[in-house]
Order: sequence, then C-alpha cells, then structure tokens
Amino acid sequence: MTSKTRVRTARYGSFFAATAAIALVVAGCSSSDDDNGGGGSTGGSTAAGDIDCSQFSSYGDLKGKEVTIYAGVVAPEDQPYVDSFKPFEKCTGVKVNYTADKNFEQQVLVQAEAGNAPDLAIVPQPGLLKQLVATGKAVKAPDSVSQNADKWFGADWKKYGTVDGTFYAAPSGASVKSLVWYSPTQFASAGYEVPTTLDDLKALSDKMVADGNKPWCAGINSGEATGWPITDWVEDFVLRLDGPDVYDQWVAGDVKFTDPKIVSAFDGVGAYLKNSDYVNAGIGDVKSIATTTFQDAGLNIDPVNGDGSCWLHRQASFYAANFDKNANIGPDGDVYAFYLPGKTADDHPVLGAGEFVLAFSDRPEVQALQTFWSTDTWANLKAKASSEDTKGGWISANKGLDEANLVGPIDKLSVQILKDPKTVFRFDGSDQMPAAVGSGSFWKQATNWITGQSTQDTVTKIQAAWPKS
Repeated sequence: MTSKTRVRTARYGSFFAATAAIALVVAGCSSSDDDNGGGGSTGGSTAAGDIDCSQFSSYGDLKGKEVTIYAGVVAPEDQPYVDSFKPFEKCTGVKVNYTADKNFEQQVLVQAEAGNAPDLAIVPQPGLLKQLVATGKAVKAPDSVSQNADKWFGADWKKYGTVDGTFYAAPSGASVKSLVWYSPTQFASAGYEVPTTLDDLKALSDKMVADGNKPWCAGINSGEATGWPITDWVEDFVLRLDGPDVYDQWVAGDVKFTDPKIVSAFDGVGAYLKNSDYVNAGIGDVKSIATTTFQDAGLNIDPVNGDGSCWLHRQASFYAANFDKNANIGPDGDVYAFYLPGKTADDHPVLGAGEFVLAFSDRPEVQALQTFWSTDTWANLKAKASSEDTKGGWISANKGLDEANLVGPIDKLSVQILKDPKTVFRFDGSDQMPAAVGSGSFWKQATNWITGQSTQDTVTKIQAAWPKS
C-alpha cells in the first residue's frame, strides 16, 4: 500500500527535522511513577549522567537486552526518535536499535510474512496495521499499553489501533489536516475575520471576490500520488456535511461513492476548487491545480517571502515545513492557520493522520519499551527532541503532551485542536480504504475531476475500483 503519509514524508525532510539534543529528559521524570510507567510531562533537560531513573524502576533491570525498531522515517530525520529513547536505555540497560527504510511499508509486510519482523514497528496508517495483523505475526498490546491508551488518548485514537476487537497498537505521532492557511497581517489590513462556520467561510470567500481578490490557491501535483490533496478536501466535507457515522460507513465501503451524500461532499468541495472566481490565486486557472505541486501551492500566502496573492489555502499542519525559513509564522504573523470550521461553531470534526506502535514480540523488554512509548513522558521527550524552530516538528494526540515543549505555533495550534473536548477525530479516509481505491482510483479520478470530469462520472469510476469481496 502506498499511503499519503509515505508520499508526503518522502518529499519534505524538514517535517521531522530536529535538534541534536542527545540526552533529553523532561523535568517530570523525577515525579512519582505509576503502574504503567507514566510520569511527568513538562519541560527541562538534563545531561545523560544526571537522569533520575526512579520513574523507570517499574520496568526492572533489563541490562543486556536489545529491542529492534523498524520505521519509515530515515536519517537524519530519525534522530528525534533515537534521542527520545536514551533515558529509557540509560535507566533500564536496554539497547534500542532503530532502523528505517524508505520502502518500509512494503518491506515490513515482507518481513512479517517471512517471520523476520522487528520487535516493534512504527506503522503510519490503520490500513497497513490491519494487513500486518492479518499475517498472524503481530502480537496484541499488553494491558499496560492498553491502560495508557485509555489514559492518554481518546477512544477514537485507540480504535485505530484495534483490529477485529483486539487492541494491538497505541498511537504515537499525529497531524491535523482540517486547517486553512492564511496571513493574519493581510487579514488585519483588509478587515477580514477568521470564520467560525462553513457559511462564514463561504461568505468570506465571496467578500474577497467582491473586493477584487481571488481567495483560494491549491495544488495537487505529487508525482505518483497526484490527487491526494483533493481526497483530504472531500474527506473533510463528508465529515462536516454528514457527520462521523456516515464518514465511517463510507470508509468501510458500506456507503458508496455514488451515494448522494458523497456526491454532495464532492460538489461542496467543487464550489471552491472548481470555481474560477475563487481559485487559483497567483497561479492560474482551475486546471492549474493539477499541475501545481502541493508543496508550492500555498507559498504566496506569505506577503513577505511570497507575493501575498493567495488568501486561503487548505492544507495540513505539516505544510509549515514548506514556507521560507525566515517566514514569520504565528497568530499575529505573516503566516498562520485556522481550523476549517464545521456547519456550526459548536461542531468540531477533525481530519488527521498519525502513527501506531505495533509489536511482533512479547518479550519483557519489548513490552517495557512499548509501555514507555505509550506514556506522556515519552511524548514530551519526543516533542522536545523534534522542536527545532517555528516551522514545527512533531506532535501527538497524547493528552499529557505539554505545549511548553513545542516551539512551532502550528504545532501548538494543532495540539490545542486535538485536545479540544469538542473534537471528533477521524483518521484519513483514503489511507484506510483498500489500496485500489484509497491510493488508486480516488487519487486518479479526483485529478480527472479537477480538470473537467463531472462529479457523477468521477464517483462512478472510483466506486468501480472497490474490491468485490
């Protein structure tokens, strides 16, 4: 399976860029430990020799043991992961061996099927997780991990690590996709306000047009994965127009692409992306969306390092990595983002993606690291190791993640959105659908749709690719 996560991370290394702070440990490491190895969550760092190991005592003496991790985040972007495990290694005696491969998604399946899987794998999508469980080589998560998932993550997140009623994998990293990028300084100059409902968003777009502006910019070119940004748009609109239950049924194949609800979601997106009055600001006409790379599409949001011709750009939290290194990103800066609103101000559906930690061994040292990985302590270590600058680093839906450990304003905004008690989170739909659809017909036909194909032809052709059994 080729996921949007794989394609995106292969195309911009700075998403996972990090400092080389080799021996980090949060100040909370000296707090009292709980049964599942959790601990404090706030800032501060200390030298490796000064680590207070009291919180790690519940894991026991694991000196001489080794645990292997396999992932798709390669050097040098892997350094924050390596750093985040150092206190655990120091205090338990375990050696953690992290290896990564750009072809991880294909190779981890090969390894699992051959009985040569790693101890732990960082899985970037629920669909791949299900495939790995189907090999019969994955092992269910221990009770300590399940309890941590209940404590530190919402039920929606735990569900994505569950296959056929068995919990296998706790969440790790995350991204928020329901964002619209804009320029606060430009908005202030023009007297525009951030919308709080879908109707407000439409009214704002119309106001911009009346003022002589073309509001939206977009690009979906992504090499072999061209088209995926439109699938995110459609998924966001299914969530907003019809709610999470219909969304879940659609992702599972119980609601077809040809259903009027899904057709309405496409048309709702088309009201923006196929509207020549709205798009493609500073780039060209509607068809230019298909030839513009997703990395370049929103750069003219920035009035300083771009030309300020674009007012609105829907893209995920990781898009911060694409702006100029000197871009002024923040609530009062030249570049920022707001939550893509729901039908009402009280509706709070959020589309996103994330990673999950799956085990292929139940040895004590593996379960110990798996348990530590599911705590707030680890999440804060990883966040600190990943926070390089205002363009952002890494976030998690872990409720114990302290925003003080995040440098990037978009990271902080994203964590606030994930933690909002009103948030109803749903994982990227096409990353859960069968590959023939999610990374096949959905991407391809969405591209054809943006270049002129009708909505009805588009949904019919996508649905035709859905596996018959």
